Amino acid sequence: MSSQTLMWICFNVVVLVLLFLDLKVIHRKAHVVSVKESLFWTAFWIALSLLFNVGIYYWQGSEKALQFFTAYLVEKSLSVDNLFVFLLIFSYFTVPALYQHKALFWGILGAIVMRLAFILVGVTLIEQFDWVLYIFGAFLILTSLRMALQKERKIEPEKNLVLRVFRKFMPVTANYEGDRFFVKRSGRYVATPLIVVVLVVETTDIVFAVDSVPAVLGITVDRFIAYSSNVCAILGLRALYFALAGLIPMFKYLKHGLITILFFIGVKMVIAEVYEMPVGIALGVVATVLFASVILSVLSSRRVSEESE
Repeated sequence: MSSQTLMWICFNVVVLVLLFLDLKVIHRKAHVVSVKESLFWTAFWIALSLLFNVGIYYWQGSEKALQFFTAYLVEKSLSVDNLFVFLLIFSYFTVPALYQHKALFWGILGAIVMRLAFILVGVTLIEQFDWVLYIFGAFLILTSLRMALQKERKIEPEKNLVLRVFRKFMPVTANYEGDRFFVKRSGRYVATPLIVVVLVVETTDIVFAVDSVPAVLGITVDRFIAYSSNVCAILGLRALYFALAGLIPMFKYLKHGLITILFFIGVKMVIAEVYEMPVGIALGVVATVLFASVILSVLSSRRVSEESE
């Protein structure tokens, strides 16, 4: 067995064990996740990711470690923007706070599988056809422009094709049945609104992946680095949601920062033939833009608060 294969197996086994412990031990009983608890687990997942990055540094060198950290930072920042969409989904379906963690858990588990598929296909295309890299770059530039022109995100589940097909073949109960996805009624199983929420989260993540995977591939085409950075960012997404759900409106300039980052990575990919940008420079730009957008958001929120007093 090659070291690369062993690395893939060990990483995925650890991820599955952590997910099992999260669902069956830590959150075995459904409960409302407090801000204090979510902040603890957010710090835990970030610390675990940074520790893993140290392992990459000693195993594969500083270049791969920089690639992982930059990709992780990009994915983490994009995931914060995605939290607003999750908030809209839970509000639309009036999901009780008691069951939101379980919905996010299964939605994110599916997201990990989809990200793996997207990354493997993307890297294979780039390896087979060099020009695909420029298409991804152009796509990111167009995505950043679309985000800049987009006024407001809306959730319209009634237009979700997967959900419409599901409802056509599977009846759905009017109310939530605890944290169950299916219940038995008149001798047959019917779905509950909670599985509908998971389906919406899953299909919404496909849209997220279309944006985020090319961004990561603009930083590294190493399959393992791209995949592991995605997974590490996604694993902490649930805890981050409960920590920031009430604070998301404060980050008014985060979207501008994400637009700038996507545009920057797109340009980086397009000019790769002319100038191969060192990953250290890319990391510096991404970190600076994120830091500036967060600081500006906090200062703006504080100013608004002071003016309203």
